Amino acid sequence: MPCIPPDVKPPSSGMVLLRALEEGAVSPEDIAKRTGRPIYLVRSGLRELKSAGYVEEEGENRYRLTEKGADLLR
Repeated sequence: MPCIPPDVKPPSSGMVLLRALEEGAVSPEDIAKRTGRPIYLVRSGLRELKSAGYVEEEGENRYRLTEKGADLLR
């Protein structure tokens, strides 16, 4: 997934990751299982979504939606 500027909607691959986080904080491995995507793509996608403000880390190795990410899915 290419870099996501903070004011631009993520591509469809990023939206898939955001939807996997709708039910709460999960690990990249859980997201990979839910989406069927390779773990390396999930991790790189989460980094991009985090830098754009759509997700944040919660504890060690767990991610959750930010308010910005939740608003995007509504």
